[in-house]
Amino acid sequence: MPENIYGFKYDQYGNTRSIIAKRVGPALQYSNYINKGTAFNEKERQRLGLNGALPPSPRSLDQQVSSSAVKIANKEDDIERFIYIRSLFDRNVTLAHALIQSDIEKYMGIIYTPTVGLACQRYSSIFRNANGLHFYPGNIEYAEDILRRYVHQDIRVAVVTDNQGILGIGDQGAGGIAICLGKLMLYTQGAGIAPWHCLPISLDVGTDNKALLEDDYYLGWRHERLIGNDYVRFVQRFAKAFRAVFPNALCQWEDFSKQNAFAIRDAYLHDLISFNDDIQGTGAVTLAGILTAMRIKQEKLQDQVFLIHGAGAGGIGIAEQIETALIEQGMSREIARGKIFTLDSRGLVTNDRKLEPYKEKFAKDPAKLGWLKKPGDEFLENVIANEKVTVLIGTSGQSGCFNRDVVQATLDNTQRPVILPLSNPTANTEVLPEHVYKWTDGRALVATGSPFSPVTHNGETYNISQCNNVFVFPGVGLGIIASGAKEVLPSFFTAAAHAVSGCVTSEAMARGELLPPVTKLREVSLKVAKASGLSAIKANIGHLCAFSDFQHDNDEERLNELISNMRWKPEYLPIIPES
Repeated sequence: MPENIYGFKYDQYGNTRSIIAKRVGPALQYSNYINKGTAFNEKERQRLGLNGALPPSPRSLDQQVSSSAVKIANKEDDIERFIYIRSLFDRNVTLAHALIQSDIEKYMGIIYTPTVGLACQRYSSIFRNANGLHFYPGNIEYAEDILRRYVHQDIRVAVVTDNQGILGIGDQGAGGIAICLGKLMLYTQGAGIAPWHCLPISLDVGTDNKALLEDDYYLGWRHERLIGNDYVRFVQRFAKAFRAVFPNALCQWEDFSKQNAFAIRDAYLHDLISFNDDIQGTGAVTLAGILTAMRIKQEKLQDQVFLIHGAGAGGIGIAEQIETALIEQGMSREIARGKIFTLDSRGLVTNDRKLEPYKEKFAKDPAKLGWLKKPGDEFLENVIANEKVTVLIGTSGQSGCFNRDVVQATLDNTQRPVILPLSNPTANTEVLPEHVYKWTDGRALVATGSPFSPVTHNGETYNISQCNNVFVFPGVGLGIIASGAKEVLPSFFTAAAHAVSGCVTSEAMARGELLPPVTKLREVSLKVAKASGLSAIKANIGHLCAFSDFQHDNDEERLNELISNMRWKPEYLPIIPES
């Protein structure tokens, strides 16, 4: 597609109000950002040189959505539905997003988890069209030039992966970019960040997935993964180039391996506007569920004891976010950290054994735990009983590890235990919600990582809240962009967690629900954006972005007006021929 075929006209809020067609004629149908397909009306066809290029009877956007919904329903399986939506996106961005918005709960499971995992695995075999940018050792030296030549230069958010820690299925090589594509579609659905402001990026440093290396049709860099200094230099080259070309854009790190996830996040805290969703987004949405549980229980966060079974990126991210929230409520770091216990495959994480650096801050001193005396004492049920755990969180991927004895041990410590089995996919969940309700006689407060159908126990029906990062990252991203924040602080995610929890109605809490439904994504994202953006302004690291040239008495009012009006909706924009 020629780079100069179109341009965008923005309003004072930075929202796209019209498209300037720098060329007219049938070529407009081949640009997915301006193509309306059969929705070009008769006047547009005349004005834009499309007479005779389309069947005579135009369809409205609603009719196109209905037709597309029928077509996708007739597909054989979800991977075919994924292919259909992605192909639709490559033809007509507005229609693709209007389709997704028409039933966000259904289509989110296709464009993102769980179907996107299959799309990553089958990336080379289902490849239809190139999206985003692929950096590998053969072109990383030219990263800045490649970024500058990208067709859109007003990039506001990029999702960047090295493809190693994909959704619990591990190293997927070049296929990991499907994760970035899905996340950015959710940025658009939730936060209203227009697709032309989004950039998916794969850092293809090779793969240790032997099946991919042996596949003659594999599209990625056919080489074992870079490690050590070679890997670090590769990421450094990318980060330097990204900062030079898009200094005001948000860079979201996605699906890196556990140690690399923390190392890269921490290395670029001040050099890039960046965060890691697997760490910070997971932490915030889990904290949101816990905060709602505290509202239901009418108890304080400071009075809980937390156990996180699974000390990977997500688990430690949750621990960090709980610690931040406790400190913000006046607790010292030492006391806050003392209330948070982490377990890995060897049991309670203690500082008397060799640990990965990211685990060290929550490691316990065994000398201070009088009950830790003999082998076996360090395992799950014993820790719950001795430390009086009231909030049990699973990020281990170990199916069924929260057995009846474990759940009972937690129930022994509190009238209403908070039990959050968050591992994906469904087959890896630590405990089934129906078992938790049965074993606690409906007293537990439950949210899961995977979607589950409602559970009926003793005549009561419980809707299972999903602890889904999508409630956090789109809104946080929009808040960062609107506030002009030049770095990302932990407080943004605490503010996001409170905003998400605040979206759970009193009626929903009475039913034991801990998080809002996915159908409320756009509303939740708006509140998260306002909360996280205000957090940036209060921290004095935000300056409302340049396109906010309207006036208000204070920055909070300006921020709220800006966020409310800068969000794109999947509606066809006027197309104006360049004079």
